Amino acid sequence: MSGLSFPNDRSYTEEHEWVQLAPDAAMPNTPVRVGITAVAVAALGELVYLDLPEVGATVIAGQACGEVESTKTVSELFPPVSGEVTEVNNAAIEDPSLVNTDPYGVGWLFAVRATAAGPLLSATEYAQKNGN
Repeated sequence: MSGLSFPNDRSYTEEHEWVQLAPDAAMPNTPVRVGITAVAVAALGELVYLDLPEVGATVIAGQACGEVESTKTVSELFPPVSGEVTEVNNAAIEDPSLVNTDPYGVGWLFAVRATAAGPLLSATEYAQKNGN
C-alpha cells in the first residue's frame, strides 16, 4: 500500500474508516463526515453497492452500521464516532465509483452529529500501520 497519502485533517480507524475530525479534537457542534480510506478502496476493488445508515439513525463507534459491496467482496462499515446520522451521500449511493475515485472528497459516505469517538489514529499512525 505504499505511495498512498492520507489527509491530516481527519482521523482514521484500524478498520479503514475516516472521520473529518482532527486527531485529539473535541466533539464539534456540527456534523462530521465519515468515509472509507484509500487502503480500503484498494483492497475492495470496484465498488458496486453501498448500504448506509438512514438519516436519523444512531450509530455506535465500532459497531457495524452498513456495508460496502465490491465486485470482489462485501465489507461491513464501522463508524469511527457515535451519534446521529444527519446526512447520507446520495450521489455515492447512486454512483459508488465516486468512492473509488475520491474517497476523501466526493466519495464520503455519511455525516454524523458526533457525541463520542472510538479509538482513532492520526494520519501518520494510520500510514505506519498500513505500510507507508
